[in-house]
Amino acid sequence: MDTAHAPKLNDHPPWDPSRIEALTCELEAIRADAARLEAEFAPELARLDGPMRDSGRNLLHYLALRRRDIRALQHELATLGLSSLGRAESHVLGNLEAVLAILRHIAGRPQARRTDGLRPIGFDEGRRLLEAHAGSLLGKSERPGPAGRSVRIMVTMPADAATDPVLVRELLSNGMDLMRINCAHDDPAAWSRMVENLRRAQQELGRPCRVLMDLAGPKLRTGYLGTDDGADDRLPGGSLFDCVIAPASLPLAGESIEVFPGDELVLTRRLDGGRHPRRDRRGTLLDPGVVPCTLPEVFAFVRTGEKVWFDDGKIGAVVAAAGPDEVRVRITACPLTGRKLRADRGINLPDSSIELPALTAKDLQDLETVVKVADLVGLSFLNSAADVAALQEELARRTDRKLGIVLKIETRRAFAQLPRILLAALRTPPVGVMIARGDLAVECGYERLAEVQEEILWICEAAHAPVIWATQVLETLAKKGTPSRAEITDAAMGERAECVMLNKGPHVVDAVRVLDDILRRMRSHQDKKTALLRALSLSNLDGGEKDPTPPRIAFAED
Repeated sequence: MDTAHAPKLNDHPPWDPSRIEALTCELEAIRADAARLEAEFAPELARLDGPMRDSGRNLLHYLALRRRDIRALQHELATLGLSSLGRAESHVLGNLEAVLAILRHIAGRPQARRTDGLRPIGFDEGRRLLEAHAGSLLGKSERPGPAGRSVRIMVTMPADAATDPVLVRELLSNGMDLMRINCAHDDPAAWSRMVENLRRAQQELGRPCRVLMDLAGPKLRTGYLGTDDGADDRLPGGSLFDCVIAPASLPLAGESIEVFPGDELVLTRRLDGGRHPRRDRRGTLLDPGVVPCTLPEVFAFVRTGEKVWFDDGKIGAVVAAAGPDEVRVRITACPLTGRKLRADRGINLPDSSIELPALTAKDLQDLETVVKVADLVGLSFLNSAADVAALQEELARRTDRKLGIVLKIETRRAFAQLPRILLAALRTPPVGVMIARGDLAVECGYERLAEVQEEILWICEAAHAPVIWATQVLETLAKKGTPSRAEITDAAMGERAECVMLNKGPHVVDAVRVLDDILRRMRSHQDKKTALLRALSLSNLDGGEKDPTPPRIAFAED
């Protein structure tokens, strides 16, 4: 619909016919955009079956809605007491049609007869589709009952889970719904023992639990860094401060080197080429340290001036020179007192257009175990729909079992390609998305992480794809036994996903117990983006506390 000559929204008082006409024109234009986008992607939609086709259509409708800046429209609709479309993710066209029907009724106009074949998904249908897809992938939630928990809890297994069945049983009894095995660590024999321990615990406790095995993917890491052989001309010590004040301190350990702002560092494809930097007695760099890389194929895609981040963003650098065998970088982000770079730490190249398949030779080998013991497989470091198709083909080649696929969004390119990745993944349900906030924060920038994770939640809800909220949830509690106040709030935000993931740590059982309590409490306050208005304890003016007393938690110093 042509809106070029439509009245401006703010020119007339509420319920003025001209204002209603302007709102109707804008909503009809959004609906027309949705129809055009659905027609454009008709071949892709034709490859989806049944409910997945409806989910794919709704995803496209949501993209049509979000291509526009509708903030003024939202304000106008809200002032009239109508839906502002702010919670339309799972039922975009149904929401649009409902608002349009009300506006036509107000204006005394007949309801429109649609001939374009678009079928709206209603509010209840959108909710049912998301819940059904989440149940197929993650297992049924505990939604029934007032004290139930609708969000699942996933726990990453430590190596001890292969030899300590009691640990696995405690995790399961305290609320674990999914076991996560990271194939970047341990080996197939250990993975199988972890699953065996889980299956025995399930029989004893009568609790369901699914197994996700994360493929390692093409993760770029630091290799062995060599030993400090005494060639350094400065006095030994862990920092420049130590050189002056504590000359008797021990040399650097062989598995780490220390870098300072302005240092140069050489990344090499030689796995045995690690070398510590040489400095004079004043700490001036004489020869840069050399860091082997576990994935030297990326060197072909690195260009001068691009950013490099080490160890989850703790050390930043810029490429000073790039070649086929080595890349020379200059440290730009690091404490003035220096920071140690250790072996087996991640390297991120957010500016580099790396064209490598998500499935490595190791992944293909690990799939032989995955298809035998797992319920879900995690695809790491994917960047495109082609990566999804490759995994689908490999799974079909190895098994007739219908394994769920978890798409780990951890690169800038995967985030940018998420709608097309989802359309490809919907061909072989069940499918879900993990927001891998560690690598994603480094790739997109920490200042953008909150925005990025929100967008992923919205896009996935539009596709009725369940989301796993991951990375550093209650990490201080799991590792040190006491949580920070900020991570309690972060854990509560997990109510907006269908699953929350905990990483391993010596206190992970306590973390499961606390997370279970938080999610049960938040269920009555929040449902995805919607705040639920249960009876508020503060509304009791006599000051009485209606809620049961929560368990006491000792907090770490923030």
